[in-house]
Amino acid sequence: MSPVAHVTTDDDSGADQIESQNQFLSFRLADEVYAIDLMSLKEIIGYGDLTSVPMMPGFIRGVINLRGRVVPVVDLAERLGGQKTEVRKRTSIIIVEIFDESDDERIDIGIIVDSVNEVLDICPDDIEPPPSFGAKIRTDFIEGMGKVDGKFLVLLDIGNILSIEELSMLNDVNVGVKEPARKPETE
Repeated sequence: MSPVAHVTTDDDSGADQIESQNQFLSFRLADEVYAIDLMSLKEIIGYGDLTSVPMMPGFIRGVINLRGRVVPVVDLAERLGGQKTEVRKRTSIIIVEIFDESDDERIDIGIIVDSVNEVLDICPDDIEPPPSFGAKIRTDFIEGMGKVDGKFLVLLDIGNILSIEELSMLNDVNVGVKEPARKPETE
């Protein structure tokens, strides 16, 4: 892995300039490769026993016990509008830390991915703004497009994807949906 910052010398002025790089964790969802900012990452664990929670949106697969803490787990592919992730040998849960503005605290959330690839160093100059149209996912879920080895990689905005406020509203909508009343059985 290359260093996080490179020091270069400007021959004309003799001043040192620091060109910082952003680090991203790349992973696979279905047939696509995405990446998230490494700063939001806490840890990566293998897919394990999830406890399902009733009346949650379909993309919230359940919760896990992570060293005594209850951590909700989101199926990232389903959250992005795709199909439910099929659990395989390399399926992993990436634990990310999200800032909850309503409670002014940080919350751990797990995201299910098909497989974890590698950490990438991407210069800010190699990051383009998100496309305004034509993306398979909501544009507010895209932080930018990183150029890596001549190809573009979708850099996800994990804070928007896992917005505590939006997830709560979705849950409120699901809880507010009532099943039709059943007719009492007659004997």
